[in-house]
Amino acid sequence: MQKLLLTLLCVLLTGFSFAQKRKTIKKYNIRSVTTTEVTGNKTINDNKSVYDTKGRLIEETNYDREGKFKSQFRYKYNMDDDLTEQCKYNEAGVLLEKMTVKYDVMGEKAEELVVDKNGKQVSRNVYTHNAKGLKTEKKQFDAGNKLVSVKKYTYAYK
Repeated sequence: MQKLLLTLLCVLLTGFSFAQKRKTIKKYNIRSVTTTEVTGNKTINDNKSVYDTKGRLIEETNYDREGKFKSQFRYKYNMDDDLTEQCKYNEAGVLLEKMTVKYDVMGEKAEELVVDKNGKQVSRNVYTHNAKGLKTEKKQFDAGNKLVSVKKYTYAYK
């Protein structure tokens, strides 16, 4: 369960930072951004983000407080610029976890599936939407594909 929450948190945080910068990254043809922290006379790596020609985040490397490698994520997108795959790697480049995202015919997110390095399910989220494309339900499943929770969304209109 914690793995799922951490993975989803990473996706959300990446999405928020990415959404704010994408136009700027594309406008200035930026290919990577490296964040470092200088403490006294020591420079410590914090994060490195790599972008494609469309300004989409395609790779993100995170470092710990000492500037040592922590994790790396690689991202893939469909023709509509929707995230379709997020892979987490260790320092040796070995796949640790993979999340695939599927979309319905209306282009709305239908499923997120997280598997470990052996292809075994870690978690799965299934989404349903109304005729307007608004999310109405999120079902969360565990590694054994047992339903863990159901979150329902209702909307009030003027």
